[in-house]
Amino acid sequence: MNMVGQLRAGRLAGSQRLDLSCGLTEFPREIFDLADTLEVLNLSGNALSTLPDDLHRLHRLRVLFCSDNQFSRLPESIGRCPQLDMVGFKANRVREVPAASLPPSLRWLILTDNLIDELPSALGQCTRLQKLMLAGNRLRALPETLAHCCSLELLRISANELDALPSWLLSMPRLAWLAFSGNPFDETPEQAALARPAAATVDWQRLTLKQKLGEGASGVIHEADWRLDDGSLRQVAVKLFKGAVTSDGWPHSEMAACIAAGVHPSLIGVLGRVENHPEGTPALVLERVNARFRNLAGAPSLQSCTRDVYGADARWSVDVALSMAGGIASATAQLHARGILHGDLYAHNILSDGRGDCLLGDFGAASFLPVDDDERSRALQRIEARAFGCLLEELLAHCDPVEASGGAGRKLLARLQERCIDPDVSARPSFDELASLLSAPSAR
Repeated sequence: MNMVGQLRAGRLAGSQRLDLSCGLTEFPREIFDLADTLEVLNLSGNALSTLPDDLHRLHRLRVLFCSDNQFSRLPESIGRCPQLDMVGFKANRVREVPAASLPPSLRWLILTDNLIDELPSALGQCTRLQKLMLAGNRLRALPETLAHCCSLELLRISANELDALPSWLLSMPRLAWLAFSGNPFDETPEQAALARPAAATVDWQRLTLKQKLGEGASGVIHEADWRLDDGSLRQVAVKLFKGAVTSDGWPHSEMAACIAAGVHPSLIGVLGRVENHPEGTPALVLERVNARFRNLAGAPSLQSCTRDVYGADARWSVDVALSMAGGIASATAQLHARGILHGDLYAHNILSDGRGDCLLGDFGAASFLPVDDDERSRALQRIEARAFGCLLEELLAHCDPVEASGGAGRKLLARLQERCIDPDVSARPSFDELASLLSAPSAR
């Protein structure tokens, strides 16, 4: 019996989460039988275009996913749900976002890949808003009232039609993860290619793809052998990019940033751009990462919203934390020097070997800094400093609580963490300063 059948037979009584993806064209009224327990409702991957006016009867509902449906208007009934704080309507046909559709408790709103050209000023009344994902729409401006959302930490506005970044955005006190590539004001990948050295090219015929290593929103990574000119084989990784817009922006923007990042011990090296793919798929050849490296943390959960989730065994010494922090600060300083904002400086985008060496990856949210506006460029870099402050807080939280040594290093990390999260964006340190302080002998 499928999930709808189980629902109608009363076999899902007491459920806190319900996932229905089965070609629905109408909202099953039997869902209301779960009103006293249901907290997460996932209706993604159906053919829905409306929700019932009495949706608020689901009085415990906190999370609503309706991605990959046929909505052209964000339903106003959403705004009447008293506990709803996460709403996801990615990849619909949404053109209109009524003010009444925004629940007052909203913390996380996903409207990626729709047709929205304007947002209501009422969005500024959602003062609990922490995460706003708007990539892949037709926005020409952001409502100025969004400046009132002082809890906003992550903002994705890539692949829109914005003529400029609002000045008020650059001074938002908690904003840490920002992506804005693919807008008219942003430096295009084509312009970037003219200003930076071009990547070497690798003929597709010289590559033999092997097992899949991983897959993300922007592409698939495979283990591969690269046949060199002397006939020898080099183990590499190949990332095949998808063409569709992701939650962060366009894949070609990520590709341009990867190429422009350059060589650094704490970055995954780009060996070349693939040419002559039989289907024209854009791809990069990357350094093969040693198997001892693992993701430092998992991505944020529904509960943590903007903060990463660490494993129960995530523990390290202060010296290891200092080494990781120093490596990431140095890599980010190089990115900024090359005109790149990473945009997603998170532990889940860092690979660690557990001994202090680490690699920063995933450039899906990367954007190019303005080349003709030093003041704005510095402000954007200080926004990224807050993301680093969040990372330092997490590294400290997982340090061994008692050590014979490491007192000076722990104090340094704590002091830098406080400076990086200063509500005054202009008071935060640059990554050049952070890298210098973390590499000093006195840090150990």
